[in-house]
Amino acid sequence: MAPSPLKLTTIFSVLILLILHTQQTLSTDIDDDEEYVLDTPLPNLRSRSRFLATVLKKGASCNPITRNICNGVSANNGTSWLQCCKTHCRNILGDENNCGLCGNKCRFGQLCCHGSCVTAANNNDHCGKCDNKCAPGTSCSFGSCGYA
Repeated sequence: MAPSPLKLTTIFSVLILLILHTQQTLSTDIDDDEEYVLDTPLPNLRSRSRFLATVLKKGASCNPITRNICNGVSANNGTSWLQCCKTHCRNILGDENNCGLCGNKCRFGQLCCHGSCVTAANNNDHCGKCDNKCAPGTSCSFGSCGYA
């Protein structure tokens, strides 16, 4: 007996969602040109310029033992806290693969907000994205405040 069109559509939809989630997870591992502006310059960073000693590129190479340039470094006016996770600098306050500490991955559908994994689909303080608070008396549903 051949599967019904409804079953095939459901299976296809689930596969598409899994593929999109996998691509999003992999894309967070790829380093882009984002930079962290350090709140205090690193004195031990060998640089010819004071500016270069105050900026780290996202995913900058580090070594927890020999070249630890980002362990416990505050950046972006306190909104980022950098740690050396494996061999790269990561913002543990907003990295879904290193949320709060290195290697702590948020589950599917969760965001890393201030170092904690939250489900943004129904969180009144982080509705749909970090720090998006719903008005008093309005609840968060499906990532929107006051969804009816």
